[in-house]
Amino acid sequence: MSLFADAENQAYARVAPLAVRMRPRTLDEMVGQRHFLGEGKLLRRLLAADRLGSVIFYGPPGTGKTTLAWVIASTTRSRFTTINATSSGVKELRDVLEQAKVVLATQSVRTILFIDEIHRFNRAQQDVLLPDVEAGRILLIGATTQNPFFSIVAPLVSRSQIFQFEQLAEEDILDLLRRALGDAERGVGKLNVDVTDDALSHWAKVCDGDARRALAGLEVAVRSTPANETGRIVIDLAVAAESIQRKAIEYDPTGDAHYDAASAFIKSMRGSDPDASIYWMARMLEAGEDPRFVARRMVICAAEDVGLADPMALVLANAALQASEFVGLPESRLILSE
Repeated sequence: MSLFADAENQAYARVAPLAVRMRPRTLDEMVGQRHFLGEGKLLRRLLAADRLGSVIFYGPPGTGKTTLAWVIASTTRSRFTTINATSSGVKELRDVLEQAKVVLATQSVRTILFIDEIHRFNRAQQDVLLPDVEAGRILLIGATTQNPFFSIVAPLVSRSQIFQFEQLAEEDILDLLRRALGDAERGVGKLNVDVTDDALSHWAKVCDGDARRALAGLEVAVRSTPANETGRIVIDLAVAAESIQRKAIEYDPTGDAHYDAASAFIKSMRGSDPDASIYWMARMLEAGEDPRFVARRMVICAAEDVGLADPMALVLANAALQASEFVGLPESRLILSE
């Protein structure tokens, strides 16, 4: 341990982003994920009884996976250690596991190992964890944005309880923003900030359920807006709109998002909903999907779902496929929309 650990921690805290400073410290401060963190729900019962086993937290960014792991660290009687799969290898992993065995043998204390971005470990690296997880020598908490049934080896999944995180609701985001505005210690409460309701609502909507992006938008707005003649920092809707960027569309051409969007597109056409069909088609094209894939779905829908009820549907869909192939993007979007 460094002799200057306290000074180092204070220096780190001063430059930490608002989203890091405002991380909940207890279960009661957590927002969202009521399906497993609400009163009487599974994970809360396990934590209350200190009977937590190996778990995998799976969900989109900014929904509280890492935060919950740190909350667990503060509430459990086990030793807590963390590594990030993007910067660690087998050697670091084996060192942590060996230390966990020593602590268990000498102090009768189990180790909770939190692995952020666990899907970044390859199959061989994940297999290193199996003997210690199987024997209960460590409790694993893995955090991932990827579907664990595809990105994590099956033996590790079978030995872990999977908790799927959902995007935070707008009211949850608003709650976090108001906390940051009122907290003088960790938030921006001491800076005399006035934020309109329209600005708060804009951040809550545009962040798309990502608390980190909403708090980052608030921090950018506060830091970039000068105080007025009365010494107050006033943030309105225009300032809020400039302080947050549009979230990149979550779309992995080989993952769940790809098939979910394609399924929604097909169901929209099948349900004769042109607005929804165009929305899902535009979402896929904006994310970089091949327009030929979209056109093929339309041809299949015309043959399989419309069929003989309207034989011309197949003719039109095939014409759209040929025309979009000939013209290409961006004009083919008009052809496919028609």
